[in-house]
Amino acid sequence: MFYHTPVLRIMFWIIVILVLILPLYYVVWMPGVSYRGSLPPLTDEQKEVKSRLKEHVRMLAGVIGERNVTRYGSLKKAAGYIDETFHKLGYSPLSQTYYYRDKEVRNIEVEIKGRVSPEEIVVIGAHYDSAPGSPGANDNATGTAAVLELSRLLRDFKPARTLRFVAFVNEEPPFFKTEYQGSYVYARRSKELSEHITAMLSIETIGYYSDKKATQKYPPPLSFFYPTTADFIGFVGNLSSRSLVHSCISAFRRSASFPSEGASSPSFIEGVDWSDHRSFWQMGYKAVMVTDTALFRYDYYHTPQDTPDKINFESTARVVDGLRHVAIELAGTGG
Repeated sequence: MFYHTPVLRIMFWIIVILVLILPLYYVVWMPGVSYRGSLPPLTDEQKEVKSRLKEHVRMLAGVIGERNVTRYGSLKKAAGYIDETFHKLGYSPLSQTYYYRDKEVRNIEVEIKGRVSPEEIVVIGAHYDSAPGSPGANDNATGTAAVLELSRLLRDFKPARTLRFVAFVNEEPPFFKTEYQGSYVYARRSKELSEHITAMLSIETIGYYSDKKATQKYPPPLSFFYPTTADFIGFVGNLSSRSLVHSCISAFRRSASFPSEGASSPSFIEGVDWSDHRSFWQMGYKAVMVTDTALFRYDYYHTPQDTPDKINFESTARVVDGLRHVAIELAGTGG
């Protein structure tokens, strides 16, 4: 019996590794290496990105403020601002309108047609409404500003695949995870039209960062595998979107001098499906959320204090500049 004890112990630990450790490794392992060290000075182009992001966030969360169906006039002003900005950039925005009770609401999209495979579509989107009682600077004026700025940075790009920029309405409660959520309406239409969406990026709360320790929290069991300093941008997907998560974070790490973390996790983990990417998962599309992790680091989440002065526009500009390269890689070059 004692002769077999070491063998049994080895077999036991092999089983533990296979059952517990390897699945977690599958979730947390990411290609490339996250940037570490002092951040370089902003380039002139990044300074312009910073300035424009600040302008958009201040307009949406400062001048317009809380924007949702309860503050319907402000919601319409936000949609008008997005529409006008796309027009100024040379696009011809399209509105996907629908009704919630007696109120007409709309998603707004523009696109750059692919030159090689136009039927393959990359969607970059963010919701422009804010939670009730909140001006929504980080959630989600930062995401909306990023979509607008990416559309500017890429307007002369000639992609192989069609590249779409979409501002979604009605992400916040009481619409989240319902048929009235703007991204759900959009993704369902895409499915009905048999559109071939190869990738979707949901840009959700990307404006808050801290270099202090113990500022980053996680849902269990992720706290064992990620840093406790809230100085990084996150790429989050479900298990079916693992390859897309890897493509996104790999492109970001090759091009951006900014810390990044990623996870390809079961969707039941808290927070993993908390934005518009979930709608695309429901329709069978691969989608990734790009996020600063929201309430897991941001104390002003869904409060009246979610104001533009809380946003780190320099770091947000670095993130958006990196996302430009992610978008280029996903869409490909059409010559």
